[in-house]
Amino acid sequence: MFTSNPFASLTEVISPEMMQGYIVLMVLLVMGGTILDMIHKKSAKYFFENAKKAQKSAKRSVSGGEKASIAVSVLVNEVLTSGEFSNPRRRLSHLLTMYGFIIFAVTTVMMIFGYTAPDAVTPAILPKLWHVGALMLALGGYWFWFFIRVDVSAEGLPCFRFERADLFIVSLLATSTFALIWSFTGGGLGIPFALFILSTTVLFGGVYWSKFAHMFFKPAAAHQKKITRADGSRENLPPDYDLTDPEVHRKFPDVPMYMGKNPPNMGLCIKAERPNHY
Repeated sequence: MFTSNPFASLTEVISPEMMQGYIVLMVLLVMGGTILDMIHKKSAKYFFENAKKAQKSAKRSVSGGEKASIAVSVLVNEVLTSGEFSNPRRRLSHLLTMYGFIIFAVTTVMMIFGYTAPDAVTPAILPKLWHVGALMLALGGYWFWFFIRVDVSAEGLPCFRFERADLFIVSLLATSTFALIWSFTGGGLGIPFALFILSTTVLFGGVYWSKFAHMFFKPAAAHQKKITRADGSRENLPPDYDLTDPEVHRKFPDVPMYMGKNPPNMGLCIKAERPNHY
């Protein structure tokens, strides 16, 4: 089971061309849903207008080499390692889900496009990676759904509560779950396969109503934020001040007046404890 291509057994009733056409259709649905989401929310318009506004407030010019360095930093920190998550549990859950989805999706495409012909021999590593990816996706997703979601862990709401915003994670979990069930039950046509296809269609077809498009905006927003830090515009936000600096005291007399010339360390504040105040 772990070394056999689950899609190869479908060729007796579903042609490889139909399976490949379905993959292409899902890609088109993702592209279309993302574009419609950008048009509806005007996120791209806001992003470029905000970037132009930041350029007007820039205090220095950022060189091409520095921009490339920032892009690499975003790729490594925000994309590949999810370093923006300060909560290690959420970060690990996100990484399991992200890399599990990538492995699962890539091996699915490779097996369908490369190894569904009658005389094709699928390398044993691909089905193994396909199952590993699905298991990673399920582990990270269910961990997030039952234990890490803010409305469950911090607000005490039932974990089975479902809203439209949950469409992405629920369809993602359903896809990995029914894919594994379909494989474990021997593959072929049947109810597990039908549920696998249904959940996959909802996942990619529901991009417009889910947070799927968010993964495309997030790296761009992180890059732009770091650019504003480098050019000094800081999105028109005030800089970080050292509250013990005499120059800061002269600029803001209220600081030494109410906090003293050597303000105490205010501690971790909101990060001092996990939010469990429901």
